Formats: sequence, structure tokens, C-alpha cells
Amino acid sequence: MANANDLRKGMCIRYNGNPAIVLEVMHRTPGNLRAFVQVIVRYIGTGKSADVRFGSTDKVESVDVQRTALDFSYKDQQGYHFMDPETFETVTFDDAFMGSTKEYLTENQKVEILYVEGKAATIELPSTVILTVTESAEGVRGDSANNVQKPATLETGKIVTVPLFIKEGEKVKINTTTGEYLGRA
Repeated sequence: MANANDLRKGMCIRYNGNPAIVLEVMHRTPGNLRAFVQVIVRYIGTGKSADVRFGSTDKVESVDVQRTALDFSYKDQQGYHFMDPETFETVTFDDAFMGSTKEYLTENQKVEILYVEGKAATIELPSTVILTVTESAEGVRGDSANNVQKPATLETGKIVTVPLFIKEGEKVKINTTTGEYLGRA
């Protein structure tokens, strides 16, 4: 058990009986009232976020968390296969576990798997990835009004909007949290 004042971003706690990751921590001392800690947590099982308020002396139960760096190897009928670069062991995850992260995976990409109490809970991608444009319409001459965008299909099958000057075969940088085009790579 830890004090609420000891909470930090990235810690894992048990709140309402469910493990949750601390996303944000704000220490508040309003006027002549007692100090409290405002915390935003994301439940690992459901992925939903909650805004929680603890008294500064409240006890919070911490949860055993392990982060493991893995390399994405390939995908087949069984699922998505990852390899531990140190032990060369292979771990397989299904489509349900992968969720939307599968839209950003390329061969040999490094990811981090968060294990809570010995069970895989979430997969964390780097903040940006570099992907190749496989299909994109040609920009029409004269279509140069302010910031005109067009859809482009990436090597993973994800469709993003890119500026008109991006052509097939170019590498682009994509934000993994928002799915937006950031620039050429």
C-alpha cells in the first residue's frame, strides 16, 4: 500500500477492484481545505478512463507490473507473433488483444507489452511509426487550394489523409495515438 501522494504517471494501481494505469497526477491544495490528489486512470481490462480524487493521506493498493520489449515477427491464422530479442521466445496474441494497434505494425517493429499480475494487459507502440504509402490517388493540377488532402492506403491497410504531393511508394510518419499524418519520413 502506498500513499496517494506517492502516485506517479505510469504506475499501476487497483481501484474499485480492477487494475488501472495512472495517466495523469495533479496535487491540489485549494485555499484552506485539505490537500487532495486528482488522478486520471485507465482501466486495463476495459480501456475506459476515470477521473479519481484521493485524499493526500489515503492508501492506494499498487499492482505488480512488468514491461517487456518485444519485436513483431509476423501474422498468420493463429494471430500476431512477437519475439523476445533476449531469449528468442515467441509470444502470440489474437486479434481481440491487438485492437487498433495492428494497423501500425510492420516487421521487426519494437513494441512494449504490459503484463499485470503475470497476464498480458496492453500493447504499447512507439508514439510515431514510419509506413509506406501503397495506394494513393494522383493530385489533379489546379487542386491547390488551402491544405487540400486526399486518402492514402498504407502498407498495413490503414487509410489516412495526406497532402496532395504524397505519392505511392513514399514513406510517411504517422502518429499512433491519433492516426494522423505527421510528415514525410
